[in-house]
Amino acid sequence: MRPTRALRASRVVAALLTGVLLTGCGGGGYEPAGPFRPLPEGPPPQVGPPSATLPPPGEPAQPGGEEEAGDPNVVASGLSVPTGLVLLPDGSAIVGERDTGRLLQVFPDRSPAEELMTVPGIDTTGDGGLLGLTLSPTFPEDGLLFAYVSTATDNRVVRFPIGGTPNPVFTGIPRGEVGNGGGLLTGADGHLYVGTGDAGDPALAADPASLAGKVLRIDVFGRPVGGAGPVFSRGHRDVTALCQDAELLYATDEAREGPDEFDVVREGGDGAPLLAVPPEEGGLGGCAVANGTVFLGALDGQRVHVITLDADGAPVDGAADEVLGGRYGRLRTVVLDAQGALWVTTSNRDGIGTPAEDDDKVLRIRPPGGQPDSPL
Repeated sequence: MRPTRALRASRVVAALLTGVLLTGCGGGGYEPAGPFRPLPEGPPPQVGPPSATLPPPGEPAQPGGEEEAGDPNVVASGLSVPTGLVLLPDGSAIVGERDTGRLLQVFPDRSPAEELMTVPGIDTTGDGGLLGLTLSPTFPEDGLLFAYVSTATDNRVVRFPIGGTPNPVFTGIPRGEVGNGGGLLTGADGHLYVGTGDAGDPALAADPASLAGKVLRIDVFGRPVGGAGPVFSRGHRDVTALCQDAELLYATDEAREGPDEFDVVREGGDGAPLLAVPPEEGGLGGCAVANGTVFLGALDGQRVHVITLDADGAPVDGAADEVLGGRYGRLRTVVLDAQGALWVTTSNRDGIGTPAEDDDKVLRIRPPGGQPDSPL
């Protein structure tokens, strides 16, 4: 089993690296693979007071530039710190900007992005903002999205249809100048998993009475699942992303000092590090996993780490690799689609990176020939 997975991972990396070098974008235009229908909703209370210091989004508002110039990996550009990204049933994606709260629909054939709405009440001080997106488990029927956002007083999960005003679902997650977390995932069980940070106070992560430094599990109405309250696991530092395979839940846990961790998340336990990533290669901000292969977006490392897991779920020695190293700058969110392509967001306008004129971008790295050769 171990050699098979290691070989498979090497094929995945080779496929993605070949996809990076492709220069064509495919013809025929974008054709939806399934339904996407925004549903209107009335005006319930907003998330919170709007921030007075929101920076303007990147230019151009309708992404263009490098897509038309021929880089086949860039499906949208001119964005402002795209952070949350979710795939829609029709094959396109919705991406959220951390600093502005804008949501845009982006397309795999690099058609111009469409601005959908702006989530109000975002407070971007410190490392806050719009930090995560996920779809309702019944999205094809209800058209609802969930977002993890920072307000002036807390971090919270909100729910809304495209074009509607967000309803608070789960509030009161501690807010700090650092360590605001933001992982958000709709689990295979239909529940929401919420990764939080320690709000700058490591003691809160071990405190069972605090929501900080935890992975929470709630239903779509914000109610705890089971009788033990919302805390699913504790002892985390800053959960920036959550991902799941057929058996386990994982989290990227970013450190303010020392190595970042890729954790296995188990109910009732502490964050169990599966892999440590040194600071110069870290800044982990995104994860995707399927069939024993893990993809980790690294801000400081400016790459996507590719890790092979053995039959017991442990990293295979000598099987680690990377893609996109240094090519697009700081990389954050990573998502695998049904065609075996890897969607990645850049984060060069976050005040730390060195943005190009057309940053930030959404990338989609395709297998050669458009054929799946991936862990999916």
